[in-house]
Amino acid sequence: MGCMPCLFRIIRHAGLIGIGLLLAACAALPEVRDLKHSLAAPAQPTVTNAQGTLSAKKRNSLLARRWRNSYADMAALAALEEAATGSPLIAGNKVTLLYDGPQTIAAMIEAINSAKDHINLETYIFDQDELGIRFAELLIARQQAGVQVNVIYDSVGTIGTPQAFFDRMRDAGIHLLAFNPVNPLKLTVPWAPNQRDHRKILVVDGTVAFTGGVNISNAYANSSLFRSKTRRNDKVGWRDTHVRIEGPAVAALQWAFLENWASQNSPDLPDSNFFPPLKEAGDKLVRVLASEPGGDYEIYKAYVLALQEAGQTVHITSAYFVPDLQILQAMSEAARRGVDVKIILPSVTDSGLVFHAAQSFFSEMLASGIRIYRLQVAVLHTKTAVIDKLWATVGSANIDTRSFLHNSEINVVVFGAEFGNAMEEAFVEDLRHSDEITPAAWAQRPLTDRLKEWAARRLEYWL
Repeated sequence: MGCMPCLFRIIRHAGLIGIGLLLAACAALPEVRDLKHSLAAPAQPTVTNAQGTLSAKKRNSLLARRWRNSYADMAALAALEEAATGSPLIAGNKVTLLYDGPQTIAAMIEAINSAKDHINLETYIFDQDELGIRFAELLIARQQAGVQVNVIYDSVGTIGTPQAFFDRMRDAGIHLLAFNPVNPLKLTVPWAPNQRDHRKILVVDGTVAFTGGVNISNAYANSSLFRSKTRRNDKVGWRDTHVRIEGPAVAALQWAFLENWASQNSPDLPDSNFFPPLKEAGDKLVRVLASEPGGDYEIYKAYVLALQEAGQTVHITSAYFVPDLQILQAMSEAARRGVDVKIILPSVTDSGLVFHAAQSFFSEMLASGIRIYRLQVAVLHTKTAVIDKLWATVGSANIDTRSFLHNSEINVVVFGAEFGNAMEEAFVEDLRHSDEITPAAWAQRPLTDRLKEWAARRLEYWL
């Protein structure tokens, strides 16, 4: 990425590829093209709230109110998704969309400053730069004020960050966990260098949680072009999306953090009030999907089902797009049956290999009727989708094999028109700063680009 040293890019795109090839044969994503017909879905989805699982009567009343005017059978999709992922719908949440770094970081800092019991932070990148140092100093200050701070950071995502940066936090009493160390001598679990923790989670006092695509890095010090009136070229931050969650769904993100901590055979965390009683904070129906290597591919299955069930619109924004054949087929089939399928991809990227691998799919996508756009000027890091303006997801997972197969990821799915419309408005706003790739223009691209696409496509599994 632009704010990371070249060493990180070398290790991610070369070293890990070589290590993975030496260690094991390729794993594979599950066969899901006929997933909906193989699932034993309940007649109605399970819905939980702050008091536990809703009775059939209360559940049906709630869903009838939420989806009264829906042209799509959202209850059927929610039931299928539950059968595929094992995760129930959680009612009674407030979900706030956060756009770009400054808005997200400000909201996170506000929550951290209000912490009274504990702060659990999980991040892929934690840079030692102006923003990273500010964040570290804030965490140290809260620890010294009697708030227990626990941090998980990925050992590859932070490979350019000096160890002394983390040692200073540890010396202040913060509990830190380097996920899957690259150095085998530091391991507490079997060596799996290609398996990374790509999640972004912040939970404060067990009552408020954040997740999405934003890392702790100076790339987020400035806003992107989102909702700006001009295409400025100076001090443009990365375009990303995060969410702030209050209500019963916070407990699910807390579980994801604690389970990941335990997965590394790390020392137990100090006793904290991780699961306080949670009251309903809003009216949003949320499903929290935490996936991990060797797991049940929850995020992947949810994406495929939503694409297969799409009736009117599929609007995707993806920072890194290297789809497997099943995702690509689901998108193409939706376009062929008349669904408006649009995808926004980056024109500015921190990964040339992924950029060219994505381009290798364009001819097939355009031929099927998928419309492709590229966000201009700002680096795109968002990982979101909104389907039929009723099913929306925000999280850490890109639409690529790495996210679905090799990484630990976290996504939230929100059902409902209000949040779906907000996501749709954000998509339209990003379109304003994007240029469309037409079939005619794409056919005229240079031979050098075609050769780069061919080469990058050969490495798609490892990107």
